Amino acid sequence: MKVTAVFDIGKTNKKILLFDRGFRIVHQNEIVFPEITDDDDFRCDDIEKLEEWILETMRELTASEEFEVTAVNFATYGATVVYLDENGKRLTPLYNYEKPLISPVDDETYERYGGKTEFCRKTASPALGALNSGFQILDLKRSKPEVWKKVKHILHFPQYLSFLLTGKIVSEHTSIGCHTAMWDFDEMKYHQWLNDEDFSLPEPEDIGKPVTVGINGKTIDVGIGIHDSSASLVPYLVSANENFILISTGTWCINMNPFNHSPLSKDELENDCLNFLSINMKPVKSSRLFLGRIHDLNVQRLSDHFDVPSDFYKTVEVDEDMIQSLIKKEAVFFKNGVSADHIDNSVDLNGFNNFELAYHSLTVDLARMVKYSVDLVMDDDNRHLYITGGFTRNRIFTKTISAFYKDKEIYTSDIDNATSLGAAMLLQKDDLKDFDPGMKKV
Repeated sequence: MKVTAVFDIGKTNKKILLFDRGFRIVHQNEIVFPEITDDDDFRCDDIEKLEEWILETMRELTASEEFEVTAVNFATYGATVVYLDENGKRLTPLYNYEKPLISPVDDETYERYGGKTEFCRKTASPALGALNSGFQILDLKRSKPEVWKKVKHILHFPQYLSFLLTGKIVSEHTSIGCHTAMWDFDEMKYHQWLNDEDFSLPEPEDIGKPVTVGINGKTIDVGIGIHDSSASLVPYLVSANENFILISTGTWCINMNPFNHSPLSKDELENDCLNFLSINMKPVKSSRLFLGRIHDLNVQRLSDHFDVPSDFYKTVEVDEDMIQSLIKKEAVFFKNGVSADHIDNSVDLNGFNNFELAYHSLTVDLARMVKYSVDLVMDDDNRHLYITGGFTRNRIFTKTISAFYKDKEIYTSDIDNATSLGAAMLLQKDDLKDFDPGMKKV
């Protein structure tokens, strides 16, 4: 069976998936590596274990009698870079984007290039510290000059994993364009500060153009890798006939509008909006909410109060009359915002007659916050909202979103592993005409 392999590398789970010519998953394996610490004693991914696993997995796949791997691609989380010396040897651990910057390089850069607001607008990057991966690089240059003097090449994480198989130094727009503080969205090129700091970064290449290599006697097309958020959009971009907003739910709810190309405003930046670049090199306006985590923590509070199992909420039937009544009222949960621990202890649960009413109220107020987040990236042309991820199975949530947006068409998608699927699609263009995203109207 001819297949495309995708390494989908998350912060917790590392997956290998094989897709057949109909984009069906025919094999999947998942592994978790314990975190280690870097040279500053901060936690990080174990890059050596990951490298070994990828290379060993490729050896096994190329020796398989069941599958013939014709292509392989990589999708990873962003804000992560790898430093190589002149011989292509990795110089550092895989630094964690949660690690605080050692030196104040971000504030210095803002001051030097037009001020914080203008710099963030121009690079479509909210001020996020090390989550702006360009500042990770500048921080290494300032704080570890003995390492920096050996640096010859800098790759974002997806391109480094591709490099393991191809040996090719390359960049591409989805990784460079996602809150890195490195891309000038006005000029659509690297920001001037990189040149001023003498950073030698490769020019971005076509993300859909693989590198053909020989692996264990087999000829395989190796993709140059893609940032995971951009990858998750691909199945919808290739199949949609209308403008849409993708509401990707899970631990985070990421709302993506690939058709809103307007520059970020000051208010949008202050509300954690950002732009990243799609596979078509177009800005995608995005907003986010810590939806899944907030939901789970507050559901546990409800479960404890009403003395029911923690997964009892899954048995609650949707009550559309109750939803309509609740959305007309002011919020009960989070009316003063979300606290640092994400739990709203200010709500008196004795005010609810039963768990069902309390859970409907919680879910409606969560959907209310999602609506606020979606509205930040909405434009006049959007008539369709696509909901994907874990909350597609929560009918109270989807019916509430539909009630809030009576003038929109709301769909859920049963696509699993959209990130991996998107990465595979980039290398299986000839098969796209038969793809069905499986949309269902709410």
